[in-house]
Amino acid sequence: MSDPGGPDPVVAAALAGDDQAFAAVAQRHHRELHVHCYRMLASYEEAEDAVQEALLRAWSHRARIAAGGGNLRAWLYRVCTNVCLDQIRRRRRRPITGTAAEVAWLQPYPDALLDEAAAADDGPDATVIDRETIELTFLVALQALPPRQRAALIARDVLGWSAVETAEALETTVAAANSAVQRARATLQQRLPERRADWSAPEVGAAERDLLARFVRANDEGDAALALACATEDIRITMPPAPAVFTGLDDLRTLLERAFGPEREGDWRALPTRANRLPAAGSYLRRPGDTRFRAFKLDVIRVEGERIAEITTFGWSHFARFGLPPELPGV
Repeated sequence: MSDPGGPDPVVAAALAGDDQAFAAVAQRHHRELHVHCYRMLASYEEAEDAVQEALLRAWSHRARIAAGGGNLRAWLYRVCTNVCLDQIRRRRRRPITGTAAEVAWLQPYPDALLDEAAAADDGPDATVIDRETIELTFLVALQALPPRQRAALIARDVLGWSAVETAEALETTVAAANSAVQRARATLQQRLPERRADWSAPEVGAAERDLLARFVRANDEGDAALALACATEDIRITMPPAPAVFTGLDDLRTLLERAFGPEREGDWRALPTRANRLPAAGSYLRRPGDTRFRAFKLDVIRVEGERIAEITTFGWSHFARFGLPPELPGV
């Protein structure tokens, strides 16, 4: 994992001890490092903590970077990986077996910020933002892997590191790193949908945009029939951090009755957005007697064919980083 181009004077100054130069390099790589930590941790907020800790560690040990050849970007990835491993050890979360409902710490990632990582002039390859490496189902599957297997797989299959680079980053042997990757690949093959190759498009396609428009319209009009028509027979709905899982049209019908039926809490509006390279919508609720629609939930949608196969629902606290307003006018 080498820095592109010739010697960078800013990097050289950073390695020589220039605080401002190091801050400039850290800012340059911040978003791509954040995406890397997010894959490891599945939490936007925990990824931010990991990046900050990693930058502090890298600064305090910058002499080791210069001694190792001066590849600051590669060193930052290595430090971030090990900070994430430390965080995973500290939190001691129990192993998961399958669904997003088990990953209470799961959080969405705005596509606009993924685009920012991809646009970095010396950022990583396009695989960093491909749907198959950032989609929620993939993140949940990663969380089922032992931490070092997770790190090894991301290094090899997402970042494109060599076996030697992976072993060096994990401070292990090449044989051990290769073994970890092989075991991780075998586990993911069992956990991921067979049609995962269909996720290779980096952006939401026309069919998904049309389906999202119908989903938004069903929300705005309180149209339960339209919402049901958008869903597959075995649709699955989860709401991290809540452990509940709703499966199938009967469960969806029950949820829609609560949202749109006579006993509903109020009226709804929705704004389309994108998260984790998937269509998404921010929903707003206007309760009886209120004059404004208030931020309520964020639905991230996984599509199979021309129907919604899965909805992962998050709370309104994520709206700001998606650029969604906290409220909408009531008219």
